[in-house]
Amino acid sequence: MQIHRLSSKNTILNTFLSEIRDKSIQKDRLRFRKNIYRVSQILCYEMSAYLDFREQDIKTTLGSKTVELATQDLVVCSILRAGLSMHQAVLDSFDQADNAFVSAYRKHDADDPSQFEIIIEYLACPDLEGKTLVLVDPMLASGKSFTLAFEALLTYGQPKSIHLLSIIAAKEGVDYVSEKFPKGTNLWLGDLDPELNDYGYIVPGLGDAGDLAFGTKLQH
Repeated sequence: MQIHRLSSKNTILNTFLSEIRDKSIQKDRLRFRKNIYRVSQILCYEMSAYLDFREQDIKTTLGSKTVELATQDLVVCSILRAGLSMHQAVLDSFDQADNAFVSAYRKHDADDPSQFEIIIEYLACPDLEGKTLVLVDPMLASGKSFTLAFEALLTYGQPKSIHLLSIIAAKEGVDYVSEKFPKGTNLWLGDLDPELNDYGYIVPGLGDAGDLAFGTKLQH
């Protein structure tokens, strides 16, 4: 797996990431979602250099111009619910892509909330055979949501190439998906954090991205 950590370069991306993490700024849900959008589009811009391109002649009112345009058939898949905060940004970058959605949520043990399993309940997906799959989720913690979602998607065909997009990841999760995903997969990260806490959240991270974007939920 090829890992791309974009925060390693000093760009405006780091401003957006800092606001996403800042507990005083992230209280503004609209601003939080906007920063997720901006980081996601930067991830897409960097990822686009790894697509296949071919020459095409574009006719203008005054002549023609030969340009290199991306040729791959993309399927953008968001992991519900937190992935919805990234989905429109990715789709606005690759506006001809097909779309897929898969749910993955943590079911915590009632007696010990630090113990949980990832449950997949919903899946809607087009044909993936020979396509480029772009799988998005803002937080890559343990890596199990990405892995289980991908395994569920494989019932719809074998993608030709795979890109994983995440805002913040934990090293443990990156190590996990590196073992589970096919060789040649590209992982695009805003930033990488060192660890998970006892409840499986990224430290220092930012908290629960789904709750920050869409409001708190009742956990059953």
